[in-house]
Amino acid sequence: MNLLGGIAVFVTLLVIKIQDSMAVCGYESCPITKDNLINIHLVPHSHNDVGWLKTADQSYYGYKNNIHHAGVQYILDNVVTELLKDSSRRFIQVETAFFSKWWKEQTATMKSAVKKLVNEGRLEFTGGAWSMNDEGSVNYQPVIDQFTHGLKFLNETFGSCARPRVGWQIDTFGHSREQASLFAQMGYDGQFFSRMDHNDKDTRLENLSMEMIWQASESLQDLELFSGLLYAFYSDTPGYGFCFDVLCNDSPIIDGNSYDNNVKSRIDEFISYASEVAEHYRTNHIMIPLGGDYQYEDAQVNFKNMDKLIKYLNERQSEGSQFNIFYSTPSCYLNSLHQSGQTWPNKAQDFFPYAHEPNSFWTGYFTSRPNQKRFERIGNHMLQTAKQLSTFAQLESEQQKKDLDFLREIMGVMQHHDAITGTERQAVSNDYDRLLHKAIVGAENNARDALRVLTNLTNGEFESCLQLNISVCAFTKDSADDVVVTLFNPLAHTSTQYVRVPVKDESYEVTNEKGTVVASEIVPVAWQVLDLEYRSNDTQHELIFKASVDKIANYYIKKVDNSEINSLKNTDTFADDSSETVVKTSLIKLVIDNESGRLKNIEMNGVSENIQQNFGVYKSYESCPYTFRQNNDIEVFENNFEFTVYDGTLVKEVHQQVNEWISQVIRIYEGVNHVEFEWLVGPISTDDNLGKEVVTYFQSEIESNGVFYTDSNGREILKREKDQRESFVADLSKAPNSGNYYPVTSRIALQDENKRMALLNDRSQGGTGMDNGRLEIMLHRRHFFNDGGGVGEALNEEQFGTGLIARGQLYLMLNPVNKGATISERLTEKEIILPFWKFFSKASTATSAVPKALPSFDVLPDSVHLLTLEPFTEKEILLRVENILDVNEGNTVCFNPRLILDGLSGQEIRETTLDGNLPLTEMKRFKFTHDSSSVQSKSPEYFTASYIPLEAKSRDLIDSQICLDPMQIRTFIIKT
Repeated sequence: MNLLGGIAVFVTLLVIKIQDSMAVCGYESCPITKDNLINIHLVPHSHNDVGWLKTADQSYYGYKNNIHHAGVQYILDNVVTELLKDSSRRFIQVETAFFSKWWKEQTATMKSAVKKLVNEGRLEFTGGAWSMNDEGSVNYQPVIDQFTHGLKFLNETFGSCARPRVGWQIDTFGHSREQASLFAQMGYDGQFFSRMDHNDKDTRLENLSMEMIWQASESLQDLELFSGLLYAFYSDTPGYGFCFDVLCNDSPIIDGNSYDNNVKSRIDEFISYASEVAEHYRTNHIMIPLGGDYQYEDAQVNFKNMDKLIKYLNERQSEGSQFNIFYSTPSCYLNSLHQSGQTWPNKAQDFFPYAHEPNSFWTGYFTSRPNQKRFERIGNHMLQTAKQLSTFAQLESEQQKKDLDFLREIMGVMQHHDAITGTERQAVSNDYDRLLHKAIVGAENNARDALRVLTNLTNGEFESCLQLNISVCAFTKDSADDVVVTLFNPLAHTSTQYVRVPVKDESYEVTNEKGTVVASEIVPVAWQVLDLEYRSNDTQHELIFKASVDKIANYYIKKVDNSEINSLKNTDTFADDSSETVVKTSLIKLVIDNESGRLKNIEMNGVSENIQQNFGVYKSYESCPYTFRQNNDIEVFENNFEFTVYDGTLVKEVHQQVNEWISQVIRIYEGVNHVEFEWLVGPISTDDNLGKEVVTYFQSEIESNGVFYTDSNGREILKREKDQRESFVADLSKAPNSGNYYPVTSRIALQDENKRMALLNDRSQGGTGMDNGRLEIMLHRRHFFNDGGGVGEALNEEQFGTGLIARGQLYLMLNPVNKGATISERLTEKEIILPFWKFFSKASTATSAVPKALPSFDVLPDSVHLLTLEPFTEKEILLRVENILDVNEGNTVCFNPRLILDGLSGQEIRETTLDGNLPLTEMKRFKFTHDSSSVQSKSPEYFTASYIPLEAKSRDLIDSQICLDPMQIRTFIIKT
């Protein structure tokens, strides 16, 4: 900034500071439009990834610009300066993670200036979450959390004027129906995005359906959201060149007394582009965003040229031009559409898979970086654990709040569309891992502080073991003698699960808090895991016992000299005949083919089905972190599998060796109604110099005929059909398999009239059921191709000097086709996503202290999930409950909240929108008219709460009921 410019801005700030503002925000602040002209809403914006080619901090501070030019702090500095110069100028800010970091560095005078801009609607927050989250690989719980945290920051900093009204998902790689549902439940009026399958977009351009009403739920009535697709990519005016940023080379508008004066040609070109856009939209309003990745670092260049564009284009109106252009925002554009009275087409499914060109389906990222996807789930698991424990123990120190907020924020970053997706560079991925590990460790401190209050282990270590996936725990590596395992159950209802603790090959006895001996077994760790080069092999076995936990329970492990303690040994095959090995519990029977070593048949829940599992690879020389570009059909491994059976009373295990770099443990527990497949893949072979997608599939005899079902971000289920799309014909000529892959964040299933087979997973993956009776899941991928159009780096993950090894679980459920089948799947999903968190202490830390009492959630009906319980503001708690069954599975259920409030020392309760920051009584969002509607309103319509939101003092709740329809989530703030 030059000296004179600096002085001018300083004077402006002083004026702002001493003058009262008569500002209005929201829709009242929108620019005046002209009914008889085509109104061009010009939207200045900068798309700032919270990590991609550079880390989030590098992108903020402008470091390592030789990789990619990005300096978000300078963008915000200069945008604010330019907005203050002209009251007509506007700008939208999306990523709260970056803005909050910048805000903390500002002076009181600058903060006052920014508040004025927000209160006048000139600086508008759009989206508003901590990051612009992905929509394919995310689970709904951390997405809700990151919106809650981002919107809370905006509300506490600026008040209601900062609350976003529009979602801005312009760079996500496909769009989920559940994301639209969450926007609607938060009270948003609509959303806009810029990526859509090229065949879908061509169809919509032709039939004027670029903007639509999205039916966001099959279960929740009136849950619809206006959704619009930008005409071009968010950073482009294709063929015309109107990027005025210093990062671009497009021509500026030259209006001086110069030989190069180009006002006429530049305005002619923009009018041509606007005319082209207007042909494909239904009203006399169009939105043209001007901005791109990390643009506006020298914002005066952008705004000076946009000022000229607006001035000279509007001057053409005196010559008969039909265009009226002005600075605007997505919400003001949406408001104009709402006021227009226009009708709109309907959308019911989602926008997966996305392809930007033929044979380029963005279905690889559903699985990219499988270990990072699993680590994100662990982060969410710890976040829910730490939030609940902090609430129960009433942790209030500044450090405790800081540690909890840090994990909230890093989990918000992990939802970003280049984080959870695995589409970032390796150095950035490493930084995400570093941050998440640091945040988890910090939150563990909160958990420890809470458990010292909530249990009798007042000096307990309460250490966590983050390497349990390879059966390693530092706390038990020398001995598990006199160890206490404290189990925390994040679910609302008492849960019974098996616990596995890494131990030496010794005899142990497990007792519960009453001193009752609990059945336990010792099982060997698979040799392929022991063979991991960098694994500490102090413990080569696992102690297994069955635990039942309401909220918190201690189990005591003691070493004993007792030959009767059950240690599993490998057995010879035991068979119905010489060709088969049968492994069974009281609920499940598995049949293994002795010759091939493969699973052959499963019997459970009264259903017997021939199911063969196999592994294979799709080889490719041009797949990348985003895309799964198949060059040939799947290559199935035809070799026989070596296998060993370990037969115990509590658990039966089949250890399989598939090839040199794939192995698996098939596991069934006594009393558990699913089959666990714990796979180990890597380092993926590179002998042929081809990239590989590693998959496993389960081939049954179920007549599914290409119809299958996948979850939408872990919530509702969508029906998929081979080669079919909702409203267009997809080009599948070169990629029939990858074009039938869909995101599987928790479940994929198929069925016929009699039988249903489902696979549940422990992380986001890609999957398909396109072949009759077959479910296929992609487990891991490794590639050497850099497509040059995105991340600029091949997906060739390495660890410890060799290709990455990944380990994870799939869970198979086989049921007769009835309502109960899908209900059991939903309940199992929750235990997979939020199992017991295990804390380890020495038994010597136990005292006679009386622990702080815990609230009871027994009043919650079986189908009601405790989605969120967390400290919110000073003396306030956020409670979020969910009916996890859909309209085909369950009914409306009700409960009285008084006991829960009493257990939390709650004095008052008020209901809010899903994000917890807007009273539900104040929720009023746009309602749009469908093309198919027989009645068209003469005035704009709105959605409000369909029932009277709960707001009461605790003492007045004696006869109150909280009712939840199928799939409904209700959010409350409890004042303590």
